[in-house]
Amino acid sequence: MKRITIIALLLSALVIGCKKKEETPSITITSDYIKDIVYFLASDELEGRNTGSEGIEKSATYIETKLKDYGVNPYFDTYRDNFKIDSLDAFNVVGFIEGSDPKLKDEVVIIGAHYDHIGRRAKPVEGDSIGNGANDNASGTSAVIAMAKYFAAKNNNKRSIMFALFSGEEMGLKGAKHLAERLKNENLNLYTMVNFEMLGVPFPDRDYQVFATGYDLSNMAEVLNKYAGNKLVGKSDEAAKFNLFKRSDNYAFYEHFKKPAQTISSSDLTNFDFYHHVDDEANIMDYNHMASTINNLFPALEGVINASSQEIKMNDE
Repeated sequence: MKRITIIALLLSALVIGCKKKEETPSITITSDYIKDIVYFLASDELEGRNTGSEGIEKSATYIETKLKDYGVNPYFDTYRDNFKIDSLDAFNVVGFIEGSDPKLKDEVVIIGAHYDHIGRRAKPVEGDSIGNGANDNASGTSAVIAMAKYFAAKNNNKRSIMFALFSGEEMGLKGAKHLAERLKNENLNLYTMVNFEMLGVPFPDRDYQVFATGYDLSNMAEVLNKYAGNKLVGKSDEAAKFNLFKRSDNYAFYEHFKKPAQTISSSDLTNFDFYHHVDDEANIMDYNHMASTINNLFPALEGVINASSQEIKMNDE
């Protein structure tokens, strides 16, 4: 009887273990998955995704469909966060996964990127006038979409996660400024904001995959590297030189919340020659690099989101 009882207990433990594995599946993003997203967003059909254009409308609908398919809910009544740029109708796309922990779910981690670009250039280059914006910033947008897929499938985030895709970035960070102000007025309990920008090409000679803008302002890189298990995030002197911390959508959240809000990127103007150029095309992106970077970011962000305390802090605290 004792042997039967022990066997039964072992079988029961095995079944419970299998259920736990099913509840937290292993998710890996492929280069083909990323490639499909970037090729769509950077296609000539979308004409450079200028805010207010038919192309950005198609882009937003594409992103909304992805979020809905993954089971990510709208944060507002719909996925769209509407605002005006002078007389121009603009909109961010915002999804949300509520946290599972009774206390930690009140803290929100924002994962963001801008999905707009510059549209058509006034002066064509060799007959091409479309600024397709593959690196800037279909690449970052693909990372946010991949993150939405990952966390929706894992379904184990203790803190709440907001996925924010901004428009109006190329017009002066307008979408991020609007959303940051709106969320601040609504008393959102922001823990940290991680923004993705220009992840499409690797560095040839660095000992890290990506850098964090505003590196010295917080310990974000240190914490992400701890959960990644390697030196995933480093410091770029070029990024500091050009003050890239203030030149992307993270900055509005830092200004309004005074919380760690930084951009993660693998292009600091030294390793990409086609910034705001018609040759920023999908066919020159490195999709193996992008998939590797995003897969390494998964455990890094998951660790941040599920940690029992707020480990990322401003360095002046």
